[in-house]
Amino acid sequence: MHDRSALGDADVTDDDLSAMVADLLGVDAADVVRSHAEHVAYDIPAITTAGRYLVEGEAVVDGERRPYAFFVKHVQEWSRSPFFAEVPEHLREFARASVPWRTEGAIYRSDLADHLPDGLAVPRAVAVREIDESSYAVWLEVVPVVPVEDVAWDLERDVAAAGLLGRFAGTPGIRALVDLGGHAVGVRSYVDGRLAHQVLPVLREESVWDHPLAAPFGPLRERVRAAADQVSEHVEELMALPLLAAHGDACPNNLLVRPDRPGFTMIDFGYFAAMPAGFDLNQLLVGDVQIGRRSADDLAERDAASAVAYRDGLAAVGVDLPLATVTRSHALQLLIFTGLSSMPFEHFAAPPTPELFALATTRAEIARFSLDLVDATG
Repeated sequence: MHDRSALGDADVTDDDLSAMVADLLGVDAADVVRSHAEHVAYDIPAITTAGRYLVEGEAVVDGERRPYAFFVKHVQEWSRSPFFAEVPEHLREFARASVPWRTEGAIYRSDLADHLPDGLAVPRAVAVREIDESSYAVWLEVVPVVPVEDVAWDLERDVAAAGLLGRFAGTPGIRALVDLGGHAVGVRSYVDGRLAHQVLPVLREESVWDHPLAAPFGPLRERVRAAADQVSEHVEELMALPLLAAHGDACPNNLLVRPDRPGFTMIDFGYFAAMPAGFDLNQLLVGDVQIGRRSADDLAERDAASAVAYRDGLAAVGVDLPLATVTRSHALQLLIFTGLSSMPFEHFAAPPTPELFALATTRAEIARFSLDLVDATG
């Protein structure tokens, strides 16, 4: 009674599955008698994720049947993604090398969980199994979570998350792991890569600003272009700041809320790296706004409260930075990583529907806020 065909190359032998189930259940031995795998739908594209699956079934343990379940993530090098075909030929080798894909597996093999502050957790990885030279599969415990649509991401939850992200950033044992992925991820690599090759050239094209979806950005045109010309100065300013640990994509989708305990379970560590203070505030602030799940109306209130909580989180683990330093660092990174690329280029080939125009309007508010924050903190 086995059907794991959905896993494709990420599948394992029945014996290997039995061993993993025994590990998951905390027993000496388990005999898997039923297994089934199915795709897990996810509506946000990820260039290094080949697939997400739920594997569940039953195993006999000490003569009794017991249920088990795994969440399996198939991680691959970017060059295997269908999106890689959109990269110009002359940039492909540079692009292939610029996206970390080994980091997540390295993190799940590490002792990160032992260093997390109270209130943060990670799913237990039962196995990280190599598939071939360019992909692997992570077999994780299934974490009970409150459905996204039922989680109230209000100011109180933002502040709680920001404080914990500050503790995460400054904890010595976590900071010691930032090079595990063996990949140069940072402000400079992002600027020299995606920003230089994809974002800034587009912003400098006159025709781009004539597109209907660029209309909400019209009043920001000169400010955006001026900010683009100042990127090198901003990078040098950031490079003078201390590097801390950053999850890399601390949006609400990656901070799971459980029904049985407070705090958050962190997932998706592909961009875990050493970054200047405040980096993780970026996606916490605008992650849901970017995809239209949350309004941009209260960005200023949420940002101010979250910056204080993050700074306090740092201080709680022995990293004392002035609030002004945290806010300035966060402002520059928000502009570089999000504000300058907020125009919805990815939708320019589609008809400019009212829904896309509303998305563009929200994205323009993110850009405006990031520009204002840089001005206010300069």
